[in-house]
Amino acid sequence: MRDPVDFDPTSLPSAKGGWSESVETLRGAVVVPPVESDMVQEAGLFASDGSYVARGALWRRHRPITIAPKAPGEVSETLAGRWLWGGVLWAHFGHFLVESTARLWALAELDAPVDGVLFMPKRPAVGEETRGFQREFVHLMQADLPIRVVAAPTRVEELVVPGQGFGLGEIIEGTPKYRQAIHSQFARDIKAEGPEKIYISRSKLGLRKGGLLGEELLEEFLVKEGYEIYHPQEHSLSAQLAVYKAARQVIAADGSALHLFAMVGQPDQRVAMILRRHSTAHTLLTENVRHFCKCDPLVIGALRTEWMPKDKQRSSRLSFGELNHAVIGQALHEGGFITGGLDWPLLDKDARKQLLKDKGIKTRRFVEATPDPERERIRAERQARRARRAAREAENQS
Repeated sequence: MRDPVDFDPTSLPSAKGGWSESVETLRGAVVVPPVESDMVQEAGLFASDGSYVARGALWRRHRPITIAPKAPGEVSETLAGRWLWGGVLWAHFGHFLVESTARLWALAELDAPVDGVLFMPKRPAVGEETRGFQREFVHLMQADLPIRVVAAPTRVEELVVPGQGFGLGEIIEGTPKYRQAIHSQFARDIKAEGPEKIYISRSKLGLRKGGLLGEELLEEFLVKEGYEIYHPQEHSLSAQLAVYKAARQVIAADGSALHLFAMVGQPDQRVAMILRRHSTAHTLLTENVRHFCKCDPLVIGALRTEWMPKDKQRSSRLSFGELNHAVIGQALHEGGFITGGLDWPLLDKDARKQLLKDKGIKTRRFVEATPDPERERIRAERQARRARRAAREAENQS
């Protein structure tokens, strides 16, 4: 007998299914978008009888980040037709992939077509604006399907509300129905085209957008090992997906690009992820790749240090890592990703000082993180175990 809690939309969405894999169709539902920009926002759906529809909320980790708003008064905006509820539309690429696509699995199971996918904005100031990558992603799920964003309370003639099948938290592995929909429908007409070995870089994004100090030098080393340096932000989603399908060996700085890769990645593709910060945030990305691609990515935590703003000394989007090339080279060599790497140097004092100067890093504004010796020891041991396991797997496949 199934646990009824699994089908209670006020409970945590689950990768095992339950309400995350069920659908409710509402007639005359009202969408109430947020009016304030914040992490947790009062926004969501009301049924025609005025009751709040918990199924439409966006959950992150252990809580919903859209919560019941005040019931609207008179609703002057109406939207005719049958629409699929998409939820919160993120402008941030990574959050869009993980949180704005979480209900698109239902497109593979609808008993009748819809006129499009309906969202509300994450940031009220964005209004009804959509971006090219958002529209392209939906089109890669179902050709010519429009998306629409409502920025004011709007009554919808018919609204199909699927459960949340993907997201940040335990559900990062996706429900079976979500993964099946992505694997069977997303980008299915995109043909593999590109090099066999790629490094997915962040070097052109800048340090303030999650870059890595010393990444350009890493790229030089990888080019000598036959890798092509790939900057995904310079290409359309379709072009990126063609390259990701073609690559046999993928090395990447941890980030949003790997969420997209995971949607088309296969078990026979080998993946190594180089961490950008001393934090546990990468574990969700690792689990995403592992469950979608059915492979075990090599995770390399090889930061010489992490630079943090003096006034905010913790690992965050404002901090950035400085690479330890010697450790990275050894890990990639032992993992079977490169033939060399054992002589990659640790930058000397003068070279490091010049690198900081070239990047405009002023030590009066940034400080090095204080290392935790025990944490570093544990991280090094885990990294070594993963490298040995990857090397064994590579040897067995050869």
